[in-house]
Amino acid sequence: MKRLNFTFLVLMACVLGYIGTQVTNEYYIGVATLLLIHAVNATALNILLGYTGIISIGQAAFFGLGAYVAAVLSTNYGINPLLTMPIAAAAAFVLAYMVGSPILKLHGNYLAMATLGMGMILYIFMNEMDFITGGPSGFVGIGDIIIGKFDLADEKSFFVFMSIIFMVFLLVCELFDKSFLHNKLKFIKNSESACRSYGITPARTKVMVFASMAALTAFNGAIFTFYTHFISPVSFSFKYSVELLAMATVGGLGYITGGVIGAVLLGLVPEIFSAFEEYEMIIYGGLLAVVIMFLPGGIAGTLKRLVKRNA
Repeated sequence: MKRLNFTFLVLMACVLGYIGTQVTNEYYIGVATLLLIHAVNATALNILLGYTGIISIGQAAFFGLGAYVAAVLSTNYGINPLLTMPIAAAAAFVLAYMVGSPILKLHGNYLAMATLGMGMILYIFMNEMDFITGGPSGFVGIGDIIIGKFDLADEKSFFVFMSIIFMVFLLVCELFDKSFLHNKLKFIKNSESACRSYGITPARTKVMVFASMAALTAFNGAIFTFYTHFISPVSFSFKYSVELLAMATVGGLGYITGGVIGAVLLGLVPEIFSAFEEYEMIIYGGLLAVVIMFLPGGIAGTLKRLVKRNA
């Protein structure tokens, strides 16, 4: 097994530790919390697209599914918020497995359109089933996460909670990146016919990866629910799926660090260019075009090549 990227893990731990102990402005802490949430989603998509070659443009739907499952169970049925997170993940896993079994037989543009259609259907359900989801007006009255005597009601406490979740997630991803499974997924991405000759079943593996990343994204959606205390379908639209795709691509497809780098860089775009909100998608598209043309492999891939060249 290759060595873990301890440098990146330590760097992230130091940055999160600094924000948690030195930053007092609640707005900046809130932005950092949202960046961590985006980073988890972008990395999950990176594993799908960068490692396995699954073009999914419906990840926002799983994010929303997890958010609504957690919101409904905790608010309407009084289930502990911590318990709603694995339930949301399980629901997304089952749905993704059922949907993924037929659509992952497709390839290229057909697969992308199928995942887009799936995402649009779930988005319509979120909008139209207002007796459950609150419809376009949104779902209100969502409570806080309570762990023992700790109520994660303020920005700093929730940031610490999300930082712990993020670092555990990052460590697991690094272990995956250095495991045989990483090589297996990239083998499937490069040649499914060659995989079959080695006794690997690409279809089964792709469905499991698709369902697992859907479950992870839904789990993250449940966390998002208890952070915002309000959710509406607009947060889980096609636009967010495109943003995640841009984050993964700009950061670097096929690199665990890529999802994090892309999420931080593009996640700050709305904050930096808040005065030009109507041009947000143009800025996203411009950055994506620049990276594709001049930085093949994204920022993470480019940095890796520079390090090797100077080593």
